[in-house]
Amino acid sequence: MSNFGASICEVANDAIVAEAGKQATSSSGSGQLQSFAWMFGSSAGALGNLVGGIALSYFSPKIMFLFFAILLVLQFCTTVAIPESSLQLPKADTNLSAVSSVRKQIKELSYALCMPEIFWSVIWFSLSYAAIPFLLGTMFFYQTEVLRLDSSVIGLSKVFGQVTLLAWSVAYNKYFKTTPAQKVLSVLQFLTALVMLSDVLFVQGIYRNFGIPDSMYTIVFSGLLEGLMLFKVLPFSVLVAKLCPSGCEGSLMAFVMSALALATIISGYLGVALAEFMGVSGGDFSALPTCLLIEAACTMLPLFFSSLIKERREKEKKEE
Repeated sequence: MSNFGASICEVANDAIVAEAGKQATSSSGSGQLQSFAWMFGSSAGALGNLVGGIALSYFSPKIMFLFFAILLVLQFCTTVAIPESSLQLPKADTNLSAVSSVRKQIKELSYALCMPEIFWSVIWFSLSYAAIPFLLGTMFFYQTEVLRLDSSVIGLSKVFGQVTLLAWSVAYNKYFKTTPAQKVLSVLQFLTALVMLSDVLFVQGIYRNFGIPDSMYTIVFSGLLEGLMLFKVLPFSVLVAKLCPSGCEGSLMAFVMSALALATIISGYLGVALAEFMGVSGGDFSALPTCLLIEAACTMLPLFFSSLIKERREKEKKEE
């Protein structure tokens, strides 16, 4: 139920940002709202993880859940209190019935998805997640149950991931906003594969032999990997906002996030299947380095099809 509610909010947030961001007419303003939204989100994520980790040392889990519920109630009250008119979003056609409105949105979404630059970009983005047998759960078990790392280490890795997400959001807004999306997404995909390859050395104890504690590696590289997987959404959402026809930004962004959610589920199941096939279990992690190599190799595969990421040239935009 928690994930279900969070997914609805996430889709609504992305749709609002996409629609509001479309109003930026200058090239310098394009993508700026998305970048700011990610900056504030990652800042709040880092602060929340840090405060939550510290509070767990003083309060019981029940108190923590109660505090989280109070925050959700405050968020709900704030959201209801803000008039939608202040967001200056496109107004819905009040003359249409609910069924007619849904049909209209489906028609506009179908039109947008029939555009080759949008269709193939969404296909690549979804496959860039779905093709990876993500071993997040296996690595988490290895870190906590085999290496016996404290829960505070895992919490700090989340904080580090949000901090890096904030840093990348600022860097993207300042330096890489005008860089072609194909180049940015390809670099991020390559960096993700490199971090996964680094995990192979970590599991084999290579870093430990060089005097790097397991806790330090987990904080930095686990957080880095999580940040990379999340940050890839920002440049792609900016690309979608640029390509999307006016009027269906929200529907298209909701569809993209739904596709991302499905791709993430597939990735998680592939990770479980890979670990099971290779014989990785609670008492035997001898095949884990091989699993991580396969994971990194699968992460590199989408790079061979990065040409699917399409962008319209300025001449085509003017003609349209």
